[in-house]
Amino acid sequence: MPKAQLPTGITMHYEVDDYTDPWTSPEAVLMMHGNLECGAAWYAWVPTLARHYSVIRPDMRGYGQSTPPVPADSPWTIDVPIDDFIALMDQLGIRKFHLIAAKIGGFIARRFAARCPDRVLSLTLIGTPPPIYDTAARVESLTKDISENGIEPWARRTMSGRLGKNFPPEGVEWWIQMMARTPVSTQLCFVKNIPKADITPDLARIRCPTLVITTEGSALGDVESMRKWQVLIPNSRLLVLPGDSYHAAASDADVCAAETLKFMQQTTT
Repeated sequence: MPKAQLPTGITMHYEVDDYTDPWTSPEAVLMMHGNLECGAAWYAWVPTLARHYSVIRPDMRGYGQSTPPVPADSPWTIDVPIDDFIALMDQLGIRKFHLIAAKIGGFIARRFAARCPDRVLSLTLIGTPPPIYDTAARVESLTKDISENGIEPWARRTMSGRLGKNFPPEGVEWWIQMMARTPVSTQLCFVKNIPKADITPDLARIRCPTLVITTEGSALGDVESMRKWQVLIPNSRLLVLPGDSYHAAASDADVCAAETLKFMQQTTT
């Protein structure tokens, strides 16, 4: 289980999946998971991508097997995890790479691509919230709920919107249990800080080809509301899938992975 000691002060766990031909020099893909997840969330994507790319799946600070829980009162900003990811890729000696992100990981990834236009070859965003994602109205009740009851009851209550009505019950339970392993302090710090950013100014600064994937019935917003911010990203396009899940990277993993593979290959041909 690879772990990197980063100059940002954390220990980051990551996995590298690379089933490319050993005589080739594949491009790299950095995959950024969403809130309450870890790099294991991308399990279904690996068979499709790793035959063509070197796939790096880290656990974000405070999640999975990375550094111990983030204190609930930590001054966390959207740029902190970006600095961690940059430090990881520097340590791995990877200068340029494709970037794939889901859910609020896509919130962070848009700022990442805007900050590092010389490093990101392409950007794929799946089921990600709008650039202004004000959760202020929910933060107080959400933090009270999680503080008193833990993460699992909240995850169980909200999972139907996340994965949609057609996801198998056994799969729903797997996702609930994975998310429930998140330290409470990390989650409290995350919801109090990360969604407060307004990344609207970053959209026009994204220079790489960008693919945005959503579903027809996403709880994050209807197709037209998604299109309103997607068109602000130069050289971007929107792919709309059928269904009512907003976590399409999980509920429609095979389709999303195949479309993303095709998109990435087109950017380098």
